[in-house]
Amino acid sequence: MEFLCYHRDRPGSLPLRDKLMEEHWSYMDRYAKEMIARGPTLAGDIPTGSVHIVDLPDPAAARAFAFNEPNYQAGVYRDVLLRRWRNTLGRTMWDFPGGPTGGNRYLVLGLGLSLDAGQVADLAVPPDRDELIAYGPLLSDNGATWLGTAVLIQAPDPETARAILAPDRYADIEVHDWQFGGRRS
Repeated sequence: MEFLCYHRDRPGSLPLRDKLMEEHWSYMDRYAKEMIARGPTLAGDIPTGSVHIVDLPDPAAARAFAFNEPNYQAGVYRDVLLRRWRNTLGRTMWDFPGGPTGGNRYLVLGLGLSLDAGQVADLAVPPDRDELIAYGPLLSDNGATWLGTAVLIQAPDPETARAILAPDRYADIEVHDWQFGGRRS
């Protein structure tokens, strides 16, 4: 089962985040084989959050992954978005043809409208896939209910990144600057 975990930083937590960098990376190293994508969201050069897409056995393992993370335990993060996710591209970020650097990268989160309102779930992958790093629906724990869509994309600007999702299917669409994560050599 694949899960998207987005930890959002607490304001003013950068010194603590910096102090825990090695602990964070060591923790993530334990999940290297399960990792589909990872990396920080940013405001300029300042981290604002941390994205991890992982393949884990079940929702309990995903919750343990999210809430045992050293930065979470120490109070770096103000909240956590944790959802089942489906890897519709069938690859990891390391398989992205555009590579880990170059161009602007974004995390786009589309938070779905209530399906009770007659809205149709947005499950189709866009036809132009060249700029997609990761793409998939956000789902309920049992995988039966569509709750939104999460995308990692290379795009010229935030507006182009936002346009990957049809606005009439979402209550809100968030766009965050994002970069490939992991240890720096």
